This record gives sequence, C-alpha cells and structure tokens, in this order.
Amino acid sequence: MIIGKVCGTVHSTINHPFYDKRKLLVVDKIAPPGIKAEGYLIAVDSVDAGIGETVLVVDEGNGARQIVNDPDAPIRSIIVGIIDDIVIEQID
Repeated sequence: MIIGKVCGTVHSTINHPFYDKRKLLVVDKIAPPGIKAEGYLIAVDSVDAGIGETVLVVDEGNGARQIVNDPDAPIRSIIVGIIDDIVIEQID
C-alpha cells in the first residue's frame, strides 16, 4: 500500500468502458520524514476523495481488481481510504 496526497483529476473523452462513471485521481506519493518518495499514481477513487486529501492506495492490479469485484478489470491502482492522521513514534 502507498500513502499519497491527491493533487489532481484525470478527464477523458475516450476510454475503456470500465472507467465510465469512475473518478480518476492523480496521487503524489508521500513518505515519512527523512524518507524520499518520488513519483505519482493515477488511481481509481473508491472513497470519494478530493484534492488535498491524504489517501491510502492499493497499487497492485490483482488487489485492485478484487476491490472492484471484476477479475478482468483494466486497473492497477485504487484509492481505498482517506487518512485523517499519521503518527510516527520513535522507537529506541
């Protein structure tokens, strides 16, 4: 799973029928302080997330297909949760 922040939306006029009536969001990867996270994902939104929200993303095709209950879905990444808070404790 990946933690990220929604930074935009994707709109298309021509797409696979699976994506009809589904929202696609651009998610910037984020990591705990001190760890570099680069890149972004385009993910199907299953939790009604919005721009600026921190989200939890499944970035594994089979897991995403299980969530949408379609073994043939052309999907890799899906947003499965909105994160309210992250607490990182230092363990000595």
